[in-house]
Amino acid sequence: MTIVGRDELTAAGFRVLRGAWALALALVLFGHSLEAIAQTPPPVDADILLRGGQVLDGTGSPAVAADVAIIGDRIVAVGQLTPGKIGETIDCTGLIVAPGFIDLHNHSDESIVADDTRTAENYIRQGCTTLVTGNCGGGAVDVAKYLAEIDAHGAGTNIAHLIPHGSTRALVLGRRQVDPTPEELARLQELVDKGMREGAWGIATGLIYIPGAYSKIDELAAMTEPVGRHGGFYASHIRSEDNALLEAVSEAIEIGRRANTPVHISHLKASGKPYWGMVRAAAKLIEDAQAAGQRVTADQYPYTASSTSLEAMLLPDWAREGGREATMARLADPAQLEKIRPALQIALDERPHVRIVSYGPKPEYTGKAIHEIAAAEDRPQIEVAIELLRDGSPAAINFGMTEEDVRFVMQRPWVATASDGSVKEPSGDMVHPRSFGTFPRKIGFYAIKEKVLPLEQAVRSASGLPADVLGFVDRGYLKPGQFADVVVFNPETIIDGATFDQPFEAPQGIPWVFVNGKAAVKNGEPTKSLSGRALRHPSKLPH
Repeated sequence: MTIVGRDELTAAGFRVLRGAWALALALVLFGHSLEAIAQTPPPVDADILLRGGQVLDGTGSPAVAADVAIIGDRIVAVGQLTPGKIGETIDCTGLIVAPGFIDLHNHSDESIVADDTRTAENYIRQGCTTLVTGNCGGGAVDVAKYLAEIDAHGAGTNIAHLIPHGSTRALVLGRRQVDPTPEELARLQELVDKGMREGAWGIATGLIYIPGAYSKIDELAAMTEPVGRHGGFYASHIRSEDNALLEAVSEAIEIGRRANTPVHISHLKASGKPYWGMVRAAAKLIEDAQAAGQRVTADQYPYTASSTSLEAMLLPDWAREGGREATMARLADPAQLEKIRPALQIALDERPHVRIVSYGPKPEYTGKAIHEIAAAEDRPQIEVAIELLRDGSPAAINFGMTEEDVRFVMQRPWVATASDGSVKEPSGDMVHPRSFGTFPRKIGFYAIKEKVLPLEQAVRSASGLPADVLGFVDRGYLKPGQFADVVVFNPETIIDGATFDQPFEAPQGIPWVFVNGKAAVKNGEPTKSLSGRALRHPSKLPH
């Protein structure tokens, strides 16, 4: 051991001081200061460094020039960074770096766990990194089993699940038009409570579908109460999107009030020409509830056409009781068919352009509207509709909205972007293009080209806002500590490619997408990564 004496320490100290003064003098001469040196951030190490882009962080704030550093599955730094040890640097000059998009209303419950579609390429290409399933009341009731399957096999996107009200009701009450007994209602509440404890983020209803349509407000509020206690939210495909739109919005708000639960209205719209413009009054109802202290939000897909089953579109609730076989029996019974005809005719009159997605018995009907088939065959439209309903009941597209309403709704700061589509591969069906184009259409067409809303608001509607609706604390924003779900897009070229005539075309202008820090899209091409995860809601209640 070497022992240093006091004189040597003193001499060493003077040398250190002399060196420090010399450094300070040099810094002053060169326009710097010790304070500036002290404030210079240290170099940042990263596995991936997104360098030189314009960052839209999901808050709705305008873009700022910044780098984004990722280590593993997390964002570790955002700002003007000094690179340290970097695994891969991606030049984002001229590009926008944003949080990965969150699709609040998706129907990929089955396709996301299927071997040939679990990569979710049609959504990854749009910049979507999280899909929410269980919507419109349909999906897996056994939440734990469903999320475990995602964990076991992986998925192209993260998956958050909602308790499907209709499927849950069917387990206890079947598809009957009945009210639950007190004992049955208690069982329904137990199933909801179980699902929330297993990681569901809320409950979703589909009140135009069977059996959800048979549920009254007392049942819906009672089933939603456990959701509120766990810290989840109530999402609803409301009871009417046409003549009773305002009553349906009021019902959803009342359910949330009774259950002390946030309310989210799915795909807000007014369908049918007689009801165009009614979305303004619906928005007023929502904003009045917000002013009174309720949490109420909505989502929207940026198209003037909707899509669902032809049965749900044209047949009254009572004609669909009992399920598909019972419905077919009614349509085959001349006496019951005569009772159905008046309601069916009204539905057709309110929907003058209904296009068939696919029809097995007569493939030539695929992609044609009911009125086109009727004209070509010189038959009344109602007869064509009865044949379609009786022999195949296909999905259909209803061109029932107005562009003015679509633009009005998307400008509301509480409206998120959501596709109402599903993971699928190209086929011969003439599906709605929303499954392939929703998010780049909202950003590229409406925000950038048409300037209907600011770009930063469009990005927030697809990231920070849906994260807030769900209650995410670690996704939806670009900031340190968040999971690295990130989309990089070119504001000059981002646009949807899918149309109603070519519904499977891929979007353009999205070169990079990361899911939990792994590249899911690289240089514009999907990597078939399965880095998505099952996302579980942390209950507010003790287990």
